[in-house]
Order: sequence, then C-alpha cells, then structure tokens
Amino acid sequence: MLDVRGRRLLAAAVVASAVSQIGVAAPGSRPEISAKPGTVVRWSVPGTTRCSMRGRSWTALLETCYYPIDLLQKPAVITIARSGKSGRQLARISVESYSYGTEELDLGDIPQANPSAEDLERNAREQARVARIWKRKEGPARFTLPLGAPANPLPPAKTFGYNRVFNGKPARQPHMGADYALTAGTPVVAAADGTVVLAEDLFYPGNAVFIDHGDGLITMSFHLSEIAVQAGQEVKKGDRIGLVGSTGRATGPHLFFATRWHNARVDPQFLLGDPGKIPAVD
Repeated sequence: MLDVRGRRLLAAAVVASAVSQIGVAAPGSRPEISAKPGTVVRWSVPGTTRCSMRGRSWTALLETCYYPIDLLQKPAVITIARSGKSGRQLARISVESYSYGTEELDLGDIPQANPSAEDLERNAREQARVARIWKRKEGPARFTLPLGAPANPLPPAKTFGYNRVFNGKPARQPHMGADYALTAGTPVVAAADGTVVLAEDLFYPGNAVFIDHGDGLITMSFHLSEIAVQAGQEVKKGDRIGLVGSTGRATGPHLFFATRWHNARVDPQFLLGDPGKIPAVD
C-alpha cells in the first residue's frame, strides 16, 4: 500500500495524463485547452464570481471555475465562460477521444450476472428514482476542494472509465466510478458536508449511499456491507455512512466511489487531490 506521499504522486500523475494544455492562444483569440472525457478543467482569475458551460451556470469556488467533462462526452469543442470584476471572458475546451482500458470479470452465478425479468424490472424502478437525483436544484456549495477521503487510509484508485466485460458480456456503459481495494468492514465516511438523498439496497450497486453536497456535486458509495445513514439525514465531512462490503455486482470486498458534478461523471481523483494540480486555462 502506498504512503500518503506516494498516493499524492500517483494522483498527480493521473491528472497530468488525463488533461493536457495545448499551448498559449494567440493574442485576441480565445484560450483553448485539451481534455479527455471524465476529467476536470479549472480557470482561476481573481474576482471571478460566476462560471458557465453548455447552458448551465454556477457560483465560482474561491474565485475559481471548475468545468467537469462527462465521461460519456463525445469529441467536441465546448465554449466555457467566467465572469466577475474583470468582466466576462470566454475560452474553449477541446474534448478528445480517449480509451481508459478494458477489464474482464468473472462474477460467477450471481443474480447480477444473470438477471431475471423481475430483477430487470426492479432495476428499472430503481434507476428511475436515481434519475431524479440528477435533476435536483443545485444549492450553495457545502464543500471545498480537495474533498475528504471516503476511507482512511485510501489505497490507489482503479478502473475509472474502464469498459467492463462481465462473464463474457460487455457492459452497456464504462465504469462510472473508481474502485478502492479495502478490507470488508472498513468504515466509509462522507467526503464533505451534505444531505443524504438515497441510502438503500439497489440491485447492481448493492448497499448504496448518495450524498448531495451542493453546487451540483453528488458523491456515491456502493457495495457497502452496512448502511449507517438514511435519506434526508444531514452529514458532516468525516461522518461514518457505512462499511465496505461486496453487495450487488461485486467480485469481492471493495469501495466503489463516484462523483457527479453539474451532471458530469468525472474521475474522483480530480476532486480528492490538490486542486492546484488540475490543469488550467491560461
């Protein structure tokens, strides 16, 4: 297991490999930065108060705008904006195609590997409830970056963005979160203050906890052996929300931790590491 310095170096390497700046823009042109799906870009200018991207607008965090790029975003050039004391400025993010890799897993003969018609109906009902979470009104941010680690100590993250093959059958979507190899029974804690919006056993995620941290940020912890909170409960950063387990579609004990920000599914490493390491618009 890596020590704290080793984890920080690994996180910095992940961020550096996932987002790369493509040069300084010519005078009078809009700055442009290249990014891959599932990453985050920042834009820091003193006096910044508002950020916007693709029809969404939100309050800057400590005079910095963060622009999350959804894991399912197709290659495109996206215009972003920031406004504040220096007026309104525009820049562009060029989203490039990228493959995170593929992983084949043998689930054995569990219901999640061979779901019945009743299982699929249950999952459809659950996903309809989960979909309502993404439509929640975005309240004020109740967090700062970096977020707190969801477990301590936190091992290196694995498999974000991977295409997965379960028992020889490709999954419909890439892996939306990161896996952390942890011993069963390890406490899982809230990464920041927030409101628990869902806490129950779901077909594929197993025992799951969704927390709204304001500013459109939702964190998710799956496959828990035990849930220690309930929907509607207010939690503080570091509060225990459950224990690591292997419920749902899992091959063994581990923590699946995911972050969805302004409705974009992004690698948690960007929010758990030093925000100053996130490549920025010039």
